[in-house]
Amino acid sequence: MRIRLGCRLGYSLPKPTPMIALLNVHYSRFGDLERPDFLFTTPSVPIESYRDGFGNWCTRFVAPAGEFMIGADGIFRDSGALDPFEPDAIQHPVEDLPAETLSCLLGSRYCDTDLLSDRAWQLFENTPPGWARVQAICDYVHETIEFGYHNARNTRTASEALNERVGVCRDYTHLAIAFCRCMNIPARYCTGYLGDIGTPPPYPPGDFAAWMEVFLGGAWWTFDPRNNVRRIGRVLIARGRDAADVPLTQTFGAANLTHFEVWTDEIV
Repeated sequence: MRIRLGCRLGYSLPKPTPMIALLNVHYSRFGDLERPDFLFTTPSVPIESYRDGFGNWCTRFVAPAGEFMIGADGIFRDSGALDPFEPDAIQHPVEDLPAETLSCLLGSRYCDTDLLSDRAWQLFENTPPGWARVQAICDYVHETIEFGYHNARNTRTASEALNERVGVCRDYTHLAIAFCRCMNIPARYCTGYLGDIGTPPPYPPGDFAAWMEVFLGGAWWTFDPRNNVRRIGRVLIARGRDAADVPLTQTFGAANLTHFEVWTDEIV
């Protein structure tokens, strides 16, 4: 399967503004790019790329005052398979976890485990540990939160999502991650492309997506509490502890978003 993927983000800036963008396909999927999704800017500006502490590919530049656009456009080869499924994957005791997974057990900016631990154990203590427990968490989050773009708020934490019972994909993901961490299951936040391939129309406007990966049975596995079904054509951009680690763009000054366009189209 071949997928054309990319985005265009437009800004109005009152003065020259430093920016960081995480808009390129994750290095773990570079080999699947038929046409690289090089970052472009209009007008053109000098750019510098680097890897952050999580291994994500970041681009930094200074956007000039006025109207400014950044974007990417590539062609991606995908197997066309659904997200992997391994219902027998076990939950590891904390003492047996690899050291590099331990940071994914801790609370973070949006995953306030200290406020959710008691609730998590009330809800999920009696579920079978392992894959079934994570799926129970996803089922609960999927059924509890009402999705709506009008409910988006970039300061909402996992505990606030639970109390308000509304949100967008990042809120579903933060709450599910927090519950997993409370139950001693390492979980990390992912952002990337997820189109509508394999799903029935009508289709909403294109957008980026958030999901999580959890560590079970010696490997990281994808779970998507927002959609709560296995999907085709999921393309990772970045991973972190939560959304604070992987903003698609970070502006160091005032910036008004004037244009937002994302596409993930299967090429026949």
